[in-house]
Amino acid sequence: MPDQTHTNDALPAGTAMGPVRLIAADSDLLRAYYERAIGLRTLDTSGDTVALGAGDRALVELMSRPDAPPRPPGTTGLFHLAILVPSRPDLARALRRVLDAGARFTGAADHIVSEALYLRDPEGNGIEIYRDRPREEWTWSAGEVAIDTLPLDFEGVMSELPPDVPPASGMPDGTVMGHVHLNVSDLGTAEDFYSRALGFDVTVRGYPGALLVSAGGYHHHVGLNTWSGPGAPSPPAGARGLGRFEIVLPAGSSLDEVEGRLERAGAEPVRSEEGLLVSDPSHNRLLLRAQPG
Repeated sequence: MPDQTHTNDALPAGTAMGPVRLIAADSDLLRAYYERAIGLRTLDTSGDTVALGAGDRALVELMSRPDAPPRPPGTTGLFHLAILVPSRPDLARALRRVLDAGARFTGAADHIVSEALYLRDPEGNGIEIYRDRPREEWTWSAGEVAIDTLPLDFEGVMSELPPDVPPASGMPDGTVMGHVHLNVSDLGTAEDFYSRALGFDVTVRGYPGALLVSAGGYHHHVGLNTWSGPGAPSPPAGARGLGRFEIVLPAGSSLDEVEGRLERAGAEPVRSEEGLLVSDPSHNRLLLRAQPG
């Protein structure tokens, strides 16, 4: 684990990301896209919300709101949700699946710690599908991890496409929500919230207009950027896009300490049966919960 600088208020090492909830004007259209192009399968349909995932793990929730207005350009909200597959051959299958579905990529990159594909769903929500390189290959210096945006070796990825498992088989067991990347209005207030109040460690500061934070020595669980413009406003209430995302603490964790830090920071967390619901300074909503047990 890297020698990171953090306080006793840091989130526990087993912290992970839960499902991302999207407000969808056409949930049937998005459901078909996430099944066909991304390879998720429907796990549950409850009321106006459909949960899709891999194995028995929910990754994306679609909340149907037919009257939801589009999210205006230049606002805060979801930059992308990032689905982490277990291996490079799984990334190759994902690439093939997207092409076979007739969907289009918006980009691809080698980030040194990972290899990533980028695309957008039919309502404009950003999606990353990526695989991590082994942690022993990551380079840390002064508590920060080396990350860059380099060309992806498509030939190298596709050379590992397994001949025995068709892309139509869907995302494999072990696929998780690796991280969430958000548009925010100000990096300073975002750092105050995500690092000082919530307890994430800052892992990257030097990337232009962005800040990355994580728990437990991961490269990042939450990405934050001002690429929509410094001081970007929030989208209208109920607009399409991010409804909320989840941060999941390991079993045995208490939400009391995090709740106290958030309250002292001026946030207004709300307890519910699901966990602790709160909005960041850019009005991105998140739910904190602990694994049962």
